[in-house]
Amino acid sequence: MRNLNRENLVNILYGAAILGTGGGGSLKRGILQIDHALSLGKEFNLVAFDELSPDDIIATPYFCGAISPLTEEERKKYERLPDYESEYHIMTITNMEKFLNKPIKAVVSTELGGGNTAIAFHVGAMAGKCILDADPAGRSVPELQHSTYYLHDVPICPISLVNEFGESAVITNVFDDKRAEDWVRSLAVVSRNSIAVCDHVHPVSVLRGSLIEGAISYSERIGKAFLEARAAGGDYVSAVCRESGGKFVAKGRVLSNKWYTDAGFTFGTMEIESGADIYRIWYQNENIIMWKNDAYFCTVPDLICLFNDREKEPQLNPHAEEGGDVSIAVLPAAKEWTTPRGLEVLGPRSFGHDIDWTPFCM
Repeated sequence: MRNLNRENLVNILYGAAILGTGGGGSLKRGILQIDHALSLGKEFNLVAFDELSPDDIIATPYFCGAISPLTEEERKKYERLPDYESEYHIMTITNMEKFLNKPIKAVVSTELGGGNTAIAFHVGAMAGKCILDADPAGRSVPELQHSTYYLHDVPICPISLVNEFGESAVITNVFDDKRAEDWVRSLAVVSRNSIAVCDHVHPVSVLRGSLIEGAISYSERIGKAFLEARAAGGDYVSAVCRESGGKFVAKGRVLSNKWYTDAGFTFGTMEIESGADIYRIWYQNENIIMWKNDAYFCTVPDLICLFNDREKEPQLNPHAEEGGDVSIAVLPAAKEWTTPRGLEVLGPRSFGHDIDWTPFCM
């Protein structure tokens, strides 16, 4: 077991935000959540599978919804409802323990993202649970079936859900993870586009082999490389590429970033000018497809990562401003996504693009 200090945690969250490919929630908010738990004397204890018993139960707490800002109309729509924002994520795990009538030993992040990784960590610290050094995506992903749990047929149910107003439910059965996506997303839509989820609650004996082990440590190395290079005034994008085996693509200027919120997702298209070239990125929360001068250039499952060069921060998609300076890099996908089954679930065709995935970082 490794007790994580604030520096470790910030490194992890920065790495997760980079690996979040423009989605995965707010890094700024994630750091605030970590600081809140630390101010209360809570501990963040990272463990590997080998440090747990086969019967220890692991849960996956996270946020599901859009990453775009709320409109004033949306805010007014929910004004009359109570506010459980500070505790609704923790309620998912306590409700799950009541449902199971068993204690949960550890939590695991559902994806690597500045927001969702922080949520898992915050829930774990506040509820006195260990944090597993693993995750089921190796990046941020838009839908519930985009997980290595799904690749290994690990049941998603039961699912504990709580929204920001304290309304809660436990889903006991769904046909598959795609149907779970429909159920959970629909509840997010009527809950200010945000709902807390806790699912894939199983013992170590079931989950081992279905996760990407070491994902949190990898995220920490990425974040540390970025922050050390930035602090030294160096090339933080190249530092990230060296650590990950990724490739620098271009520096440019944001020509446009047009996005909208629909069905609990943030959809958008960003255009970036770099010299004589135009890069176009389509995102569904996360960056999915990139074109260079109207030709397919890079696709999922590879990680299309943007950096805000004015702020020297990982770029969250809907907040990229026209005229802003950005850098583009591509990081390699986790090997689990490069199999025929992985590409079926998280390849370009799963998003409606009739092309083959070609590894960008060879």
